[in-house]
Amino acid sequence: MVDSDIQIPTSFDPFAEAEITDATGSTKEYVHIRIQQRNGRKSLTTVQGLKKELSYDKILKDLKKALCCNGTVVNDKELGKVIQLQGDQRKNVSTFIVQAGIVKKDQIKVHNF
Repeated sequence: MVDSDIQIPTSFDPFAEAEITDATGSTKEYVHIRIQQRNGRKSLTTVQGLKKELSYDKILKDLKKALCCNGTVVNDKELGKVIQLQGDQRKNVSTFIVQAGIVKKDQIKVHNF
């Protein structure tokens, strides 16, 4: 038998990047902005991963006023509170929450279809 240095791959965790530590050693939590296709041309933009101590209702009120769209806050058992907005508002939401100082730009993950 030949002893070789072959590494057997371990199980791959696709959600491992959600707990990446930055240079200070603290875990970096991402805010995920996604779009969900409804029927035809209609779509929803969802925002999840905001800090729990933030007032979701005030953020939603400001988002609705700034983006001229309707929206709601949904309580999910697994994901916590999720903000839903009408239409494709991914770019607008990401620029809004950065300008408002809610999160930093490197903490945002914008997902496509």
